[in-house]
Amino acid sequence: MKTKTAQYLFIILLAFLALSAIGGGGALIVSPSGKLIGGLPLSILEHSPFNNFLVPGIILFLILGITPAVLIYALLKKPANKYAEFFNFFKDMHWAWSFSIYIAFALIIWIQVETIYVQAVSWLQTFYLLYSIPILFVALLPQVRGIYKK
Repeated sequence: MKTKTAQYLFIILLAFLALSAIGGGGALIVSPSGKLIGGLPLSILEHSPFNNFLVPGIILFLILGITPAVLIYALLKKPANKYAEFFNFFKDMHWAWSFSIYIAFALIIWIQVETIYVQAVSWLQTFYLLYSIPILFVALLPQVRGIYKK
């Protein structure tokens, strides 16, 4: 795979995650009852610490929506950021690449916690859990790593 193709695939994977989480999280923020998302029943929150979908919506919107959107910009422009570098566990790589790995793991954690609270597994949860795998694999491609190596 060519380097630019690998980079574009990486960006597209993150963009899909960002757009879907902004849409889903935004819908839950606007309608914490879940009615905006096909009548999502509040009863699925019975085993969770939440009375409605507002807090999960905010978390989804910010962590899995806005963060990958910001990372796309950072992956394209490669800005320096001393605060982000503090949390960069891969010191030989640009912080935005490292945070993309973190986002893939955040997605896995999000889905796992969601299935625990909801006490069920839907096709959508399965899709997003599996979706984290290509994000990780593409990020780890030598072509992509080469772009973001310091």
